[in-house]
Amino acid sequence: MTDAAELDREVRRLKRIASEWAGQLHDLVEDRLPAAFHELPEISGKTYEACKAWADASARLKQAATPGENP
Repeated sequence: MTDAAELDREVRRLKRIASEWAGQLHDLVEDRLPAAFHELPEISGKTYEACKAWADASARLKQAATPGENP
């Protein structure tokens, strides 16, 4: 498997993880707030981290797919 294919698979995996955390955050907001406000820092932090990891990997994939622009 090529590096680009591996990176593409990693981007898809990270997107799935980010979506799962976003779903947990959505459920917290829709179903458990304001009573479960103490869960906000952990769930929102994990959601942010997952989304950031996906965005970073997506940027690497885009850079790898753009010929002539890699350092």
